Amino acid sequence: MKFSLKALAIAAILLTNTTACFAKPNGLDQIKKTGSLTVGVKDDVPGFGYMNPATRQFEGLEIDLAKAIAKKIFGNADKVKFVAVNAKNRGPFLNQDRVDMIIATFTVTDERRQNYDFSDIYYTDSVGIMVKKASGITNFKDLENKKVGVTQGSMTATTMKNAMIKESVFANVVNYPSNQTLKDALDHGEIDAFCIDKAILHGYLDSSVTILPERYDEMKYGVAIKKDNTAVTKVVNEVIRDMVKSGELDKLLAKHGLN
Repeated sequence: MKFSLKALAIAAILLTNTTACFAKPNGLDQIKKTGSLTVGVKDDVPGFGYMNPATRQFEGLEIDLAKAIAKKIFGNADKVKFVAVNAKNRGPFLNQDRVDMIIATFTVTDERRQNYDFSDIYYTDSVGIMVKKASGITNFKDLENKKVGVTQGSMTATTMKNAMIKESVFANVVNYPSNQTLKDALDHGEIDAFCIDKAILHGYLDSSVTILPERYDEMKYGVAIKKDNTAVTKVVNEVIRDMVKSGELDKLLAKHGLN
């Protein structure tokens, strides 16, 4: 019996050591090992994440934030790779380890917190509605029996449906794959309204459209990180808090027309 207990204890120690050897490395250690930070960003949201067709470079608040995080980790803001994502695929890209984090106008909700870790909030917005000036639509109730376009996978559809219930307005909510396809659909008369966060709508303003005065819900943007990756979340929060304290975040908001 003594020998059996001793053997069992040794086996338990060996199993513990073996498990430790094969345990998944800390997310921050893995990022450092690869030599660069890979971030999922938007490429069609002026002011936040946008692929400039003239320079073929990403630009926007979220691009600058990603560079600041890379500088914190590597001491070099250029040690970052950008991967274009949309509202539908950004979550799966993070879960599949195709990116280290998502900085892509990702609204923080209690439901999403069950699946991802989120940083401190770096921007707060609300949902707005863009329409053609020639449409004659001047308020939410004018959307009765109209087609309202939203981005597939975003929170906007839920916001609009709740607003319709509250205002007793019936409208047909139509999903589109991206913000640009929504703007194109509005321009071509396929939909009567383009609904998304107001700061995003401002990036698509031109002389033919207007944004209605109504605002719906509060959209708080955070950096999404794989669940329980506390070391990475800690670094991201340190960057955001330093940017707030130094006034750098306010400068970036002004730089990108978001303040």
